[in-house]
Amino acid sequence: MEQRPAAVYGAALNHRRLQQALAADFEQPPYQGPPRAPVLFVKPRNTLSAAGAPIPCPASDAVYAGGALAVRIARDACRVNAADALSHVGGYAVVNEVSLAETSFYRPAIQAKCRDGFCPIGPEAGPDVIDPQRVQVRTYVNGALVETNDSADWLRGVAQLIADVSQFLTLYAGDLLIVATPPRGARLRPGDTVAVEIDGIGRLENIVTAEEEPR
Repeated sequence: MEQRPAAVYGAALNHRRLQQALAADFEQPPYQGPPRAPVLFVKPRNTLSAAGAPIPCPASDAVYAGGALAVRIARDACRVNAADALSHVGGYAVVNEVSLAETSFYRPAIQAKCRDGFCPIGPEAGPDVIDPQRVQVRTYVNGALVETNDSADWLRGVAQLIADVSQFLTLYAGDLLIVATPPRGARLRPGDTVAVEIDGIGRLENIVTAEEEPR
């Protein structure tokens, strides 16, 4: 983690496969249809860690990896349009958006997403190193490829996501915005080595450890 972000936000339902998996639920109350605006979650300070840091795994819950691309904001973005959005980007980072299983999207998933160490942030690269419209995020557990997260599956690309989020929330210089995570499939267990890789940016690797029992 090259610098601690001012704030870390993530787009909760920006992956096509995830929204398709929840399509029937979105037709039920209180939704009555899929979301029209970005649905966000937060990764507070206690979740943030770096490459090599342990990911604590509670004994009583299933824990899942969430390999993703994050955008670092370089200039404050408030009600920007998609055509100008990328001019506010200072770079891109590899992120593992670790989470417990999410059983409902009716309320903020604070308990699932905001546990200590649940957001390792890895190498970063400048804004011109990758094409944000052509990205593949690969997640490995113990050396085996377990998940891919392709930009072709994102409902909003980087520019459109920044534009839409900035209509109701100012993104400040230093903030990170996690673009999309796929449906949870890569379960983590104590002793696992999990790695997230994006060509042109680098590789983020962490060890999963058993969470300490309360004293």
